[in-house]
Amino acid sequence: MGGHASGRELDGLAAAARAALVRRIEASGAWAADPGWREAFAAVPRHLFVPYYYVGVAGGYERRWGESTDPGARERWMRGAYEDTPLATRLRDGELLSSSSQPSLMADMLAALGVADGHTVLEIGAGTGYNAALLAHRLGDDKVTTVDLDPEITESARRHLAAAGYHPVVVTGDGARGVPERAPFDRIIATCALSTVPRAWVAQSRPGGRILMPLATGLIVLTVAGAGHAEGRFLHTPAYFVPLRGAGRPGGEPVQLGGVPRRAREDDLFRFLLALTRGSLDPQEAHALWEQEGRPQRERYGITVRGEREWAWLDDPEGPYAWPLPS
Repeated sequence: MGGHASGRELDGLAAAARAALVRRIEASGAWAADPGWREAFAAVPRHLFVPYYYVGVAGGYERRWGESTDPGARERWMRGAYEDTPLATRLRDGELLSSSSQPSLMADMLAALGVADGHTVLEIGAGTGYNAALLAHRLGDDKVTTVDLDPEITESARRHLAAAGYHPVVVTGDGARGVPERAPFDRIIATCALSTVPRAWVAQSRPGGRILMPLATGLIVLTVAGAGHAEGRFLHTPAYFVPLRGAGRPGGEPVQLGGVPRRAREDDLFRFLLALTRGSLDPQEAHALWEQEGRPQRERYGITVRGEREWAWLDDPEGPYAWPLPS
C-alpha cells in the first residue's frame, strides 16, 4: 500500500480481506450445513465493528486503531480485522471484558442455530454488534434482539450497527434474565460462557425453539419442548468465551489435578469433562471415567433441563453417567 493509506485504498483492502476471510471460512466447512450464512459474512464489514482492538504482545497488549495517523498502522488494523481470530475489544485493569469472536467459530455457531426466514432471535452478549449484524442481515432488523449488561458495550454496539446500516433491537440488561418483553423467541444464542442454563431462556423460547450457548469449554444445542423442558447434545467444537457478567456467571475455585497423569491434564477433552462435572466428580474419578469410556468426544455429552432439575450426561440422559449442574 506504500506510505499513503487513503480511504479508497483502505476500502479496497477491506473488500479483498473480507473476501479472503469468506474463502477461509468456506474451506473450513463451517457453514456446510447452512450455506446461507456465506452471503452475510461476505456483506457485513467486520472492520466497522472493531474500530480498535488489542493484540497480545510481550508484557501486555498493543492497541490497533483505525484512526491512527500512521498509514502502516491503519493497514495493520484493517488486515487484522479480517483475520480468522478473536479480537480483544475491551479491557479493564488487564481483564478482558469483551471481544469479537473468531469468525469461523461464529459461522459454526450460526449454522448450528438452524435459523429460517421469519425466525426471531435473542443474542446474549452484544459484544461489538458484529454477530447481531450477521443475524440482522440474514433475518431482518425486526427479528433480532441483542442484550448486554454493560451500557458502554450496548451503546458502542448500537453505533457500530448503525454505521454498517443495521438496526436490530439493542437492550441493556442482565442477559441471564433474557428479554421478556420481546419474547417468545425461536432461537437464543449466547456469545458468553455460563455454567448453567438460565430458566428464563427456556421460558422465553417457543416450543421447538433452539438454545445455543457456550458451557464447560463446549457448545451445547438445546431443543425446547415447552413447560420448562429442554434437552440436547454438545457440538464437537471447542469454545472458550468471556464469562457472562451478572446473574448466572461461571464461578468456582480452580480444580486441583494432583494424581492425574500429565497426558490427561493437558488433554482438551479431559478438561472439558472436568469443567462439566465440577462439584460432582473429583479429578481422579473423572479421569477413571474418561479412560473407561474411551476418552469420549464432546458430542457424546448432553444436558437436560426439566423443571427445577438440570443435569449433564454421557450418552443417555437417563443413563448411569449423569451429573447435576450448579443451580
